[in-house]
Formats: sequence, C-alpha cells, structure tokens
Amino acid sequence: MIPPAPASRAAAAVALPDWAPDADERGALDIDPVVLRKIVEYVTDRTPGTLHRERRVAGLDVGDAGPRARISASGDSVDVRLELTCAYPAPVRTTVATVRERITDELARLTGYQVRSLAVTVSGLRPPVGPARPRIQ
Repeated sequence: MIPPAPASRAAAAVALPDWAPDADERGALDIDPVVLRKIVEYVTDRTPGTLHRERRVAGLDVGDAGPRARISASGDSVDVRLELTCAYPAPVRTTVATVRERITDELARLTGYQVRSLAVTVSGLRPPVGPARPRIQ
C-alpha cells in the first residue's frame, strides 16, 4: 500500500501536559543580522540582471565578488544597505525595483522582519558573461 502524500495527511494531535505554557509564553526567536544579510545577498544574487563584480589586486584578476549588504535590525524591522553590479545594457531602474521587491518579500516570508529602509547602490555595470570560448578553434 502506498502511503498518502504529505499534503493529504491529517495533522498529528500533540498532547501537551497541563503545566506547559501557551504558545505565546514559550519563548522568543532571535535571528542574527548575519543571517538576514545572507538572505539579502542570496536573493540579490539570484535576481536576473545582477552580476558579480571583478576583483583586482594591483591590476591582476583575483576572481569575482557578489553583492554586499549591511543590515541594521531593531525590533521586527530592518534597514538594508546594498551594493550590487548590474548587467549592461539593461534597464537599471527595473533591475533595482525587482531586487527591492524580492528582498522585501523574502525577508518577510522567511523571517517575519519588515524592511523599513532599503538603500541600493549600483557600483558597476558589466556586460553579461557568456559561456567561455574554447582556446583552440
């Protein structure tokens, strides 16, 4: 016999002892600002139109880096400062508006935090990098 799909299973009844406090009195969940920062950077990195920027030291290519965010949280609100690189040519305003919307939605969905302010700095424009061409033709 095939077990029912998870969505069709009835919720299990959990019996708590009489001395157990109500759900509102059991405790609190604190989410470290580092976690919020990683969510913001991940969402930004996965938004179409955003790219990684080149990292150079003394003129030498040392790889690339993704978006950088700084988070300041108080209560259930966060202030976000974000630096990113956009694809060129592409409508930068549209890309930034999409990034703002996705960050606001994901932070609320995953953590319950509301975005109080979101400052976005576009630090560079780059052409999208296509697949690498073979060295030998």
